[in-house]
Amino acid sequence: MNRTGWTTLGALLVGLVAGVWMADGNSGWSAVAHSSATAAAVSPETPLNISADEQRNISVYETANRSVVNIDTKTVSVDPMFMMQREAEGAGSGAVLDREGHIITNYHVIDGAQRISVTLASNDVYPAELVGGDKEHDIAVLKINAPAEVLYPINLGGSDQLRVGQRVYAVGNPFGWDGTMTTGIISSLNRNLPSRVDGRQMKSLIQTDAAMNPGNSGGPLLDGNARMIGMCVAIASRTGQNTGIGFAIPIDRIKAIVPELIANGRIVRADIGIIDVMETKDGLVVRQVAKGGPAEEAGLQGGKVVVQQFKRGNLVVAQRPMLDHSQADRIVAFDGEELRTGVQFQDKLWSHRPGDIVKLTVVRNGNRVEIPITLRAD
Repeated sequence: MNRTGWTTLGALLVGLVAGVWMADGNSGWSAVAHSSATAAAVSPETPLNISADEQRNISVYETANRSVVNIDTKTVSVDPMFMMQREAEGAGSGAVLDREGHIITNYHVIDGAQRISVTLASNDVYPAELVGGDKEHDIAVLKINAPAEVLYPINLGGSDQLRVGQRVYAVGNPFGWDGTMTTGIISSLNRNLPSRVDGRQMKSLIQTDAAMNPGNSGGPLLDGNARMIGMCVAIASRTGQNTGIGFAIPIDRIKAIVPELIANGRIVRADIGIIDVMETKDGLVVRQVAKGGPAEEAGLQGGKVVVQQFKRGNLVVAQRPMLDHSQADRIVAFDGEELRTGVQFQDKLWSHRPGDIVKLTVVRNGNRVEIPITLRAD
């Protein structure tokens, strides 16, 4: 973004001025009253006039809140100058995935943490361990050893049929205020943000104006039926606080990734055996292929290492190895789709699984050649 930065929503624990407070000589601290002193008291017997819209809000909260958890982390670092340990605390949100104790949250909430604890809606606190995580997609799975009867798995919805203007709800732990719900609409779909992996993007995010603040990270974004349709991940802000532009990871992506994180601890990505490419206006020049890798075995040609000599007269005074790309293949299409950037190439590659056969179209000596390559696990 050019004018506004974007920030993830994991929160360092800080003090919060939540209103105007004053000292009361009789009872300590109390909130300043702003209402008129002559306002009539509401009788306890007065029935609440709750609208249908309000009842929907209440229903969503009461259904989903027991599935939302607070996540607290502690990270210990060593000051290199004084060799003293420093401890930092962080906070975020998450959701109960199943009665086995799996919790889903953002990777950045727990990244680097030495200790993780999860607080359920019942206020019971459990230590948590990291089962698996993926930095690029900013998704992590934790596990707690809690009785099944105190775990209430979140209801999972879908994200492929979402519409701009649809009412949504965010429940989480902003600034440590657990069980906080905000509401808004889906402002846009298919937004892209830089991921935590250099050169990569989190794609097709949900944009919403439901208020998000530090501590909301990892909490669910819900539809009107209290189904999780996304995971709160970031806001667009100069200050790091809510501006009405928040983003969530679509639930369909979470559904696709989480089972692999539970099974393997990470996403096993496909490897094509290309070490480096160079972007040109006419395609991607293959600078180097991995020796014995899938690309080399399929016949893809990369640059060749040659030795450049520097002479003074007939005397060689220096020499250095360099890559000669003059005979290297130039990739122009991946599975029939034209390519112009390395990011496009990575997106296509990472949409495949180990064992898949992909087809690269390359230009070699002025001719277009199609090369099938069987992908391996990275």
